[in-house]
Amino acid sequence: MWQSVGLTLLVIVATLFCALLFMLFGWYVVWQLFLSKFKFLRELVSDATTPQADTQEPKTPSEPESRPETNAATLRTRPKSARQRLASPQVS
Repeated sequence: MWQSVGLTLLVIVATLFCALLFMLFGWYVVWQLFLSKFKFLRELVSDATTPQADTQEPKTPSEPESRPETNAATLRTRPKSARQRLASPQVS
């Protein structure tokens, strides 16, 4: 009788361990492929190993930028349409 109870407990523990291992492996794969691209999620988990564009050292003035249009600030902002440029009031 104790053998069947022990075997049942062993099966339950092994099943829970396998399920936990599968979930951790799935999280790791999804993190590497998709979730690590979002800065907000990187900050939530405080992952210091993921390379971040914001933490790079600023370039010295002697180092010219090869392509100014690839600057992070210009990529984040959308150009204004002609209507938006005309509609914005001039503050003097």
